[in-house]
Amino acid sequence: MKVTGLNIHPLKSGRAIPQTSVTVKLDGLVGDRRFMLVEPGGRFITQRELQALAQVEAVPVDRGVHLKMNGSALSARFDPDRRLAVRVWSSDVNAALADEAANEALSGWFGRSLKFVHMDEEAERFVGAEWAGSAVPVGFADGFPILITTTGSLADLNRTLVEKGQEPVGMERFRTNILIDCDEPWAEDLWESLEIGGIVVDLVKPCSRCIMTTQDQTTGERIGGNPIQGLSEKRMSADRRVPGVLFGWNAVPRGEGTVNLGDVATVGRYRKERWPMKLRDSA
Repeated sequence: MKVTGLNIHPLKSGRAIPQTSVTVKLDGLVGDRRFMLVEPGGRFITQRELQALAQVEAVPVDRGVHLKMNGSALSARFDPDRRLAVRVWSSDVNAALADEAANEALSGWFGRSLKFVHMDEEAERFVGAEWAGSAVPVGFADGFPILITTTGSLADLNRTLVEKGQEPVGMERFRTNILIDCDEPWAEDLWESLEIGGIVVDLVKPCSRCIMTTQDQTTGERIGGNPIQGLSEKRMSADRRVPGVLFGWNAVPRGEGTVNLGDVATVGRYRKERWPMKLRDSA
């Protein structure tokens, strides 16, 4: 098996930026989900409620980030002494706050009051003790440092969608970090760990999928095939700890280094059994 896709998403819920090589730290891929839009009170915002975030391209620059959306552009700067308490799900983070001009410009782009924050070197967030053995560092990702998916699983999902009379979807719908070329559908359910580029990565929790997978990742529109409907055929979790439909695995790196396109991915440990799935009611 080989790595056939690498992506970072500098802005949480913003556009993916494909990479040929990534630096992996204990908190994930360098540059991945380090910036985020929040309400004035600090609650995080994603495409779930602000679909147009899919149109925003973010390129990190020295001490800030450059943003583009539909012909508009701005640069945001962050002073480490200017902070805002923000919340991502159940995590509280003391994040760096953008300059006021950037906050006002972004509020204008989206027609609502927003603040723009950065997970800088002073900000900390730890998650996943229940799944990873101990809490692990992470940026603004929903839950874990890395998301891993496979080509075989997407192909199987698309077969289901076509059988249902729907359009196939691309892997961009799932906002993956590392894509593994593997012909066997759902083989990743049995991978407990992988070694990629000399780095051991533990697959600790399957990823439940939300309405964002139904959105075009260029426009944010809810168009085309509906992965939720396709996954509901045979990927509905039977374990209440992770409810809903599943695609991909949340992963934790146990070391640091570099991963390149074309790197070999080797299974280090296998699980004894697959994650339990609900059987589809045939009545």
